[in-house]
Amino acid sequence: MGFVQVFILAAMAVSVGLSAWAIRRDAPLEWRFAPATFVDLDRTAEFVTVLDYTAPTGQAHSPAIDLSGPSPRVLWFEGSEEAKADVDIFASDLTEGDVWRASAPKRVLARGGLTETFAPTELVVTLGNTIEDEGRGGLYATVVSVGGWAMASVAEVRDGAARKLNLSPLLNRSFLVKSPMVAYEGGAWGLPAYFEMGGAYGALVRFAPDGRVRDMRRMPGAQKGIQPMIVPLDATRAVAILRDFDSAAGRLLISRTQDGGQSWSEMVDAGVANPSAPVAALPLGDGRIVMAVNDDAGNGGVLRLTLSHDGGESWEVLHTLEDGREDARYPMMRALGDGRIMLTYSVGAKGGIRAHVFSAAWAVGS
Repeated sequence: MGFVQVFILAAMAVSVGLSAWAIRRDAPLEWRFAPATFVDLDRTAEFVTVLDYTAPTGQAHSPAIDLSGPSPRVLWFEGSEEAKADVDIFASDLTEGDVWRASAPKRVLARGGLTETFAPTELVVTLGNTIEDEGRGGLYATVVSVGGWAMASVAEVRDGAARKLNLSPLLNRSFLVKSPMVAYEGGAWGLPAYFEMGGAYGALVRFAPDGRVRDMRRMPGAQKGIQPMIVPLDATRAVAILRDFDSAAGRLLISRTQDGGQSWSEMVDAGVANPSAPVAALPLGDGRIVMAVNDDAGNGGVLRLTLSHDGGESWEVLHTLEDGREDARYPMMRALGDGRIMLTYSVGAKGGIRAHVFSAAWAVGS
């Protein structure tokens, strides 16, 4: 074995050792989910479209909802084509008066600006899925410095600076984000993430108060489950609904935890058809989950709102949101502060963004 190989192995051992030491010196993590965000089941039935945006050229895709400001905003990545060097993160602020108004899209995160603020220095070639950092403020962005999505990393962007999350003591590549964070008791947070290279898998990342990665737990299984949508059912139980990266599978996957996310069951067929596309979901209490899902394995333009009464064991269709005449994928759904629900997704072969606000009473007919 040559000097270079010995040096690499020694560096790896030091990295793993330092990670283990950092974990041991911290106080134990709390593994109890916080109560679910308030959804008003008694509010009057209501459904309104608040954003219908078409990119002037190229693509606008993978929207997320940021609730950190005085009013919600929808953010997405936009450029000539997904994963190209001209892709940046754009946003539209949504305000409600007599009617909802959407601001003109503005660039909120640019590759060049991230490259300049990365510590340590790292070139950002393109940007992808970006979500709100609900724990400390700011954003978590999927960034690529070399190659494509299989070589992506997750960056914390906060207070004008960016740093890459340390999700692996080795290459620390091929991790991405898509779904909202998960709240724990005591003000702690978990981040659903996924590894996309080779044996793809979903994971739950836990943080220290200073934002340092403390722990990561995988959703195991032989399938390639990615883009986990984690839905807590109570303080210790949750389900993770995952996209099967194998496009031929035609089904969603599901994994469960009984101990607050410390361990996850083997992924199994969720019993829902799906064209290898992610979902968005929220808990409504008493084991009920509302989910926006592409449930036609042969048509990525069919997007439906569905309901489970039994923690994800079975599902019924509530509403057809998009009927298949245009592509409609990558939903994101979050509860607003007043108990209503906001849902957004990309439409028209990644050419635009649509968003709605509705009440739970409209969704479930109660």
